[in-house]
Amino acid sequence: MSELLVKNMELTRGFFIKNVDVVDESIVDVQPEGFNNTIHWHIGHVLTATETLLFGFPKNSTHLPANYMELFSRGTKPADWKGDVPSVSVLVSQLKDQLNRMKEIPVENFSVKLKEPFLGQETFGELVNFVLFHENLHLGNIQAMKRVNETVKNR
Repeated sequence: MSELLVKNMELTRGFFIKNVDVVDESIVDVQPEGFNNTIHWHIGHVLTATETLLFGFPKNSTHLPANYMELFSRGTKPADWKGDVPSVSVLVSQLKDQLNRMKEIPVENFSVKLKEPFLGQETFGELVNFVLFHENLHLGNIQAMKRVNETVKNR
């Protein structure tokens, strides 16, 4: 199972990055009607949520700046952004680095029981699987926002 999980990490993150790389920079900060955030926010949110759930950010991980919690945590929005906001290209670079660190997680960690279940997930491996599910949900939002923004831009 652990090999399959690592393959899923590579597939999910690779597909996420591939899709984000083709988004026109002119639309990443446009919030289309009916959406709560922007493509830029979704990219940062996936990075920050993964770092939090898998690596204990901000307490146990120093791979991201502390202000990412204020920018990209659940419930935040670009309208409230203040200070230094990383560019999409910086976030993509950090996503690639994060994938490398994800692939270095020891296989035996996947079977470790969580101190408390998280959204029905009981082991670290199940949590990794949930993180990948979460990433795909946000990719769907990014793809939908991209289509809406491109349609509006081309009118």
